[in-house]
Amino acid sequence: MVYNERDVSVLSRFRVTTLVCVRSRGEVGRLTQVKATDRMATKLYVGGLPYSTTQDEIQTAFGKAGSVTSVSIIMDKMTGRSRGFGFVEMASDEDAQKAIEMWNGKDFDGRKLTVNEAKPLEARPPRREGGGGFGGGNGGGRRNSW
Repeated sequence: MVYNERDVSVLSRFRVTTLVCVRSRGEVGRLTQVKATDRMATKLYVGGLPYSTTQDEIQTAFGKAGSVTSVSIIMDKMTGRSRGFGFVEMASDEDAQKAIEMWNGKDFDGRKLTVNEAKPLEARPPRREGGGGFGGGNGGGRRNSW
């Protein structure tokens, strides 16, 4: 892929293997090859969160390590209650590393946090079709034949 110079800020969020640059007149400078899968680790997994923790509290706590881009707490679909973990995206790798050092294994509202680099979601095998249940049979009720 070829990127314009204005795209450099976007590219800075990725690990660049070869540098490619196209100037506005179409002159080719260096060659840049960027893989989105090689994205730098600015997204952090945060486990062990107290169920009452809010996004603002996490934003404030992780803001002590650097600039926080986004915070999301994973909620249970059925109950609407926090599942006790979430993700924090930091503005730079340095901020992310500082946050890991500052919060991993530390106490937060009475619970020990686990903070590390978020890993991409792995593909799951497809779910089995059909319902569970009580499997066929004659259903219950009265027995008509002896």
